[in-house]
Amino acid sequence: MSGPTDPPDSSVEPKLEEPGEDASDKPSQAGDGQTDEAADKPKRKHAALREAVILVVIAVGLYYLMLTFIARPYLIPSESMEPTLHGCAGCVGDRIMVDKLTYRFSEPSPGDVIVFKGPPNWNAGYKSIRSDNTAIRYLQNALSFIGFVPPDENDLVKRVIAVGGQTVECRQSTGLTVDGKPLDEPYLDLQTMNVPDPSRYRCFGFEFGPVKVPEGRVWVMGDNRTHSADSRVHCEDNPVDFQNGIKCTGDPNAGTVPLDNVIGKARFIAWPPSRWGGVSSVDPQTQ
Repeated sequence: MSGPTDPPDSSVEPKLEEPGEDASDKPSQAGDGQTDEAADKPKRKHAALREAVILVVIAVGLYYLMLTFIARPYLIPSESMEPTLHGCAGCVGDRIMVDKLTYRFSEPSPGDVIVFKGPPNWNAGYKSIRSDNTAIRYLQNALSFIGFVPPDENDLVKRVIAVGGQTVECRQSTGLTVDGKPLDEPYLDLQTMNVPDPSRYRCFGFEFGPVKVPEGRVWVMGDNRTHSADSRVHCEDNPVDFQNGIKCTGDPNAGTVPLDNVIGKARFIAWPPSRWGGVSSVDPQTQ
């Protein structure tokens, strides 16, 4: 005889399933976390790569702006500014940082060491530094854009001796003068210039002038006077005076540099480390 049937436990409610729902279709909770993490990994990689590209673009852009408007490195290729700046043909010389900002608010002063684009009549012997190979030339131009290769132009570095309105002249009896006053030039080195007796070679080459520097231009000379193709070399000669051994008495524009050609002021030597230091701006007119 069967016993009474126990009533169902009302405390346990049956779980109802939606029509068409299969429990096997539901991923486990642990599976959900693993799937999300795997899906996030490529996203994180793409985000990191995107951020890196953005940072590189910003860095290159800021560097280019600095090179264009604030400062730029330049390589000294010749001996014309020895011993102030070291350089030689065919070897690695000093690399200087050139301040491009100062002369936006002022003009070069006597004694400043400046970098400038050679005027047209100064470029007669200039030879392009770019490769004949097209691919290498494109690479050089690209690197020049960000300052790792010098620009393909005749950029020169010299010291300002006289500015617009001043008269520069050199005679064996007086040496180099501006407005009739002798200059004191402590940056010159007789041994570098190979001048054993300065009393016999007070012009370090030849007598010249007088040249009245036109407004808006400067007269420049290298510190290594016997090895510098500067204003004295590029000036225009009067045939009569030239026959008497005196140069630079013709058109004063030929031997002077327009202020528009001035790129900036040499501030310090950045390379090599053994040469770190500032570039002196000694005014020879006030000594």
